[in-house]
Amino acid sequence: MILDSSKNIQNLGEDKIKSIMNIKYYIFLFLLVPVFLNAQYDFKEVKKLECTDIKSQDKTGTCWSFATTSFLESEILRIGIGEADISEMFIVSNIYQDKARNYLLRQGKANFSQGALSHDAIRAFDQFGAVPESVFSGLKDREKHNHSEMEAALKGMLDGILKQKRLSTNWQSAVRAVLDVYIGSAEQEFIVGGKQMNPKSYAKLLGINADDYLSLTSFTHHPFYESFILEIPDNYSNGAFYNLPIDELEKVVDHAVKNGYSIAWDGDVGEKGFSAKEGIAVLPTDEKREDLFKKPGAELSVTQSARQANFESFATTDDHLMHLVGTAKDKDGDLYYIIKNSWNKIGPYNGYVYMSKPYFKMKTMAILLHKDAIPKQILKKIKF
Repeated sequence: MILDSSKNIQNLGEDKIKSIMNIKYYIFLFLLVPVFLNAQYDFKEVKKLECTDIKSQDKTGTCWSFATTSFLESEILRIGIGEADISEMFIVSNIYQDKARNYLLRQGKANFSQGALSHDAIRAFDQFGAVPESVFSGLKDREKHNHSEMEAALKGMLDGILKQKRLSTNWQSAVRAVLDVYIGSAEQEFIVGGKQMNPKSYAKLLGINADDYLSLTSFTHHPFYESFILEIPDNYSNGAFYNLPIDELEKVVDHAVKNGYSIAWDGDVGEKGFSAKEGIAVLPTDEKREDLFKKPGAELSVTQSARQANFESFATTDDHLMHLVGTAKDKDGDLYYIIKNSWNKIGPYNGYVYMSKPYFKMKTMAILLHKDAIPKQILKKIKF
């Protein structure tokens, strides 16, 4: 009996201890809840434009195609054609061939890599047409895209060809053969909606006119309101960009979104204030603050001269392209751009990133959009 009684007393003590610990735990949670509630950006959408599902470029440098294809899919929705799922890799395949030609004709004194820009995707759409994703995924027998080995094979072959005194015409077939091995070849005839089509007829069905789209940028080493060839490595095709003051470029974006036009965005994501995992892109005055991605804080004031200095020092580089599809406000009422990324549905916003205005003004390299999205008073200033 004594042993039994002491055992009961011991059990009673353990129960009390557990009860006290549970009370302390819930008090801790209760006190912590306001902290969590206050440590949020708490975004509220101002305007979200219609767009297709998030996709993943996987282990490739083809963000330019994913961003621009997503942009085109939104354009197709905007003009009332309906929802389309365009093959990014059909565009990529055609641009690889174009880059190979450019590289050889320039005798290796040009950039040959996985990168390109939005105007290249628009140009490929116009010249070569388009196919549905169901017709050509570019995956072959793989689950994910990976162009590392293919790029190395193509670059090595092209460099070898350049060692010859005279080039034959066989190199084009050789480039196509490498692409076929790694990503396949799209069918030239396919059925869409019960109708037989080819890439050109399918592109025509989608209602996109390549001449309607303009590339804009903002740098002071060229005159404003005129076009110039932007000096970045991925501009292998020497595409021209119309130059606007950064405040006017910002006005263009705000006007476009307000009036239902999305934008293909090109810029720098290699900053401490950018996190796809957190779904935030900010330009903080203090990059080391612990709550950087937890709540809004002070951001840098961006001037045209600061932006130019960042560009010329390579602090701002051409890292990534994404699709700007809307605006939102944080809990303090500050405006952000809603950005659709192509790194799968990661982060708290399932693949979307909220980009602050200061980040946009400092880290935007260029944008591409429909010419009708530009305010008339700004469009009149541009020297076509």
